[in-house]
Parts: sequence; C-alpha cells; structure tokens
Amino acid sequence: MDQPKVERLLRLIQLLSSNVEYSIDDLMERLGMSRRTIYRYLDTFKEAGFAVQKVNPSGNVYRLATLRKPFTDLSKIVYFSDEEAYIVNHLMDQLDDTSPIKQGLRRKLAAVYDISTISSFGGRKNNSAIIDALTTAIKEKRCVVLKGYSSSHSHQTKDYRVEPYRLNNNYIDIWALDTRDGVNKRFKVARIGEVQLLEDAWEHEDAHEDEPLDAFRMHGQAPTHVKLRLDYVAKNLLVEEFPMAEGGLSPEGDHWIWEGDVRGMEGVGRFVLGLPKFIQVLEGDELRAFLHERAELILKS
Repeated sequence: MDQPKVERLLRLIQLLSSNVEYSIDDLMERLGMSRRTIYRYLDTFKEAGFAVQKVNPSGNVYRLATLRKPFTDLSKIVYFSDEEAYIVNHLMDQLDDTSPIKQGLRRKLAAVYDISTISSFGGRKNNSAIIDALTTAIKEKRCVVLKGYSSSHSHQTKDYRVEPYRLNNNYIDIWALDTRDGVNKRFKVARIGEVQLLEDAWEHEDAHEDEPLDAFRMHGQAPTHVKLRLDYVAKNLLVEEFPMAEGGLSPEGDHWIWEGDVRGMEGVGRFVLGLPKFIQVLEGDELRAFLHERAELILKS
C-alpha cells in the first residue's frame, strides 16, 4: 500500500472514531474515495476486530466502537516521539490530581501504549522531574540521592544514596540498592521529595535484584492463591486503585471474579476490609485468617 493510501486509511479511522457523525457521502468528499472503497475498508476493519456500528436507521452513517479483546493492543502501532511525549506529560501535569479527565486519560494511555517513554502521568507537580532523574540514572547507571524520602518503616523523613535500577509499572515505585547498607530496597515514588542525580557510577551492579510484585503491589513472601467475587462497585474500585489487577478479572453473571497469586496479605487484605459488603472471599485461607485477625483488632480498639 503506497503512502497516500495509508494516509487516507488512517484519516478514515480518525473520522470514524471522532465525536462527529459522518455519512458515507461526507467521507467520500473528505477523503477523495469512492463509495465502493469506503465500504471495502469498513469490511477490512470488521475482519481486523474493530466494532463497526451503524449509527442511523438508513445505514449510511458508521463509526468505530471499542475493539474486541484479541485486538486491543494498539501499542505496536501507536508511537510518541520524545517531543510529543514531553508535551503530553506536561499537559497532564497541569490538570488537578482529582480531575476525572486526568484519570481517564491516564487509563486510556496506559491501555494502548507502553508509557516508558513518557515521564509520568500522575501524582504531584514534581513527579516529572523525579521520574526524569531516575530514568536517566538507570539508563546511564548512575547513583542518586533520594532526598526527603518519607519512610513508613523508620517513621521519619531522610535521604538515601542509592543505585536505582528498575522502575515498576506505572512509575509507582523503584528498586534500588541502598549504598549505605548494601541492601536492595523498594522505594515509593510518591514518597520521594526530590532526586539528586550524581556523577558517581554504579559500583554494585552484580548485587542488583528485585522481587516480583503482586497485583496489589506487595512483595517478599511466597505466592498464595486467592479468589474473590466482587460486585460492580468493587470491580471498578479494584481497577482504578490497582490497575495491574485487571488481568485477573473475569465476568460471572452480575458479578466479577478476581483470581491470582498474592505475595502478602497486607495489600489484598486492606482492599477487602475497605469493601466488606461488596467482596466475598472464595479461596484463600490465609487471607481469611488475616481478615479475622484485623477485624478483631478493630473491635478491640
């Protein structure tokens, strides 16, 4: 297919996906295509998995709806240049953190694009600078100082000189080696006040290793299988708060089933405790024991 045809085809996809309803005649005029060619492309879209819908009874207005599951990975054809990624990132940063538009954009971009090029989609206004510095340090194998890190373990704010070597999904946390005690640790990006990029190169790369995170961002323990039944409210909150959990969801009548391995009860346990009316534990004796223990603590307080 030559370039002009490709451009017209992409333009047709854009028009059919917009908020404006175009008739076949409109499309013919805008794209310089024959009626036969447009219908042929519509058939091609259907075969490729796009949901092509008739908008009006007469059948001369079409649009593209959501993609079917086997064809939802657009990351292989969607590309952001460095300049485009920079603009997207900074435009997102201008939106208030509670804005539903920001959250919607974040979910849509994450669903169709590998966001490793884009510095950050969430959180505070200085997240871009933090992620930029960490990304540079990882790429160039340099040390950094995590300044003003708020640690939940030590219950204090302090600086850490580390060798960062991995950013986890959605830039929520990083794996880094603490050069003071030589231990690999996971640091929450949201708790970092500032990142100071150093000229010092890594010295302990052979010691770098990380542990897999479960869908609730827990690590460190042997995997335990859990199965939950969720109503619509719980399912939506699960996807919004823990995007990595979406892969374990499957519909069951009016409810949803989430099934997967977890590496600690704290993450999944806190989620279930927050929605006791909307979640049923189907499998997971360790989770049940955790919930009973926490419920007793709450009643004693």
